[in-house]
Amino acid sequence: MIFFIFFLPSVFSQKTYTIVLDAGHGGKDPGNSKYGFIEKDIALSTTLEVGKELEKQDYFKVIYTRNEDVFIDLWKRGAIANDAKATLFVSIHCDSHTNDAHGAGTFVLGLRGNKKNFEIAKRENAVILMEDNYEKRYEGFDSNSAESVIGLSLLQEENLDKSLEIANLIQQNFTEKLNRLNRKVKQDNFQVLRETIMPSVLVELGFLTYKPEGAYLNSRTGQMQMGKAIANAIKDYVNHLRLNTVKEEKFTKDNIINDNNIPTNINEIEFKIQIASGKNKIEPQPYNFKGLKNIEIKKVGSFFKYYYGATTRYSEALEHLKEVKNVGFDTAFIVAFKNNEKISITESMKMQ
Repeated sequence: MIFFIFFLPSVFSQKTYTIVLDAGHGGKDPGNSKYGFIEKDIALSTTLEVGKELEKQDYFKVIYTRNEDVFIDLWKRGAIANDAKATLFVSIHCDSHTNDAHGAGTFVLGLRGNKKNFEIAKRENAVILMEDNYEKRYEGFDSNSAESVIGLSLLQEENLDKSLEIANLIQQNFTEKLNRLNRKVKQDNFQVLRETIMPSVLVELGFLTYKPEGAYLNSRTGQMQMGKAIANAIKDYVNHLRLNTVKEEKFTKDNIINDNNIPTNINEIEFKIQIASGKNKIEPQPYNFKGLKNIEIKKVGSFFKYYYGATTRYSEALEHLKEVKNVGFDTAFIVAFKNNEKISITESMKMQ
């Protein structure tokens, strides 16, 4: 039997997590408006509420793409996050429709899923035409062309899992804690997400064209509640990262007893390093994975996931994680399985 001695606050990594918060639109671009509800103002106020909540924790560094009513090019928003080597990018918006549609939804970057999502992507991407020198930067772009919008998509597959994780946490908080109508997590072609190289989501807080929802989002109460819901989701997401990136020295022999005597049976917890995922199958040869051998492929839905270094020892998984990051897989992370079913790292620790 294995005995783990854990003091969770002490095993968390002490690194700083940089969160870039992007209030949609601004300045000459008001975004959606109806009944006197202005998207750029609501997005900014809600974004500042998210930041205020996060800044209560000393391991967060919060960067705003804008903290006042100014116009920021879409490409600059992504560049701010990239230059900061951000852990996470969250862009906050409000939606509109011709009928009484309402509810909150969260998007990750992906290929065009359906006509309804495509219309949202077109509206958000149309701001490109307001940017200086957009003809050169986005040569051939037409916000009304499906081909142009699809052409902007470059699926950041290694970040997709993490983007989906934070998106689901945000939706869960909106629907379960604030009773907002769940418009679910979706994938589509938002230029602001395409510009980033880290896990990224775009949040549609609700519909300004639905008067009751617009009034809620325009209120101080609504902005505080929605902002706190997003902030709490980010905290949960980062706490998962912190447990997954715990410093190796915290798992010495003083912390893990009988680590070398773990039995090997089918009911055991197994740790692996997920190094990539994508829709195209790649042969698990060393030359495809920067020299790493014994790559395991698992198909989950329409995605192929690639794992390295299966082990029953968490301390050994930390070594494998260091190994794959040293060869260039910076977004790799530890995952846990029980009976070939994926479970959270936290759950795996509790089981052991």
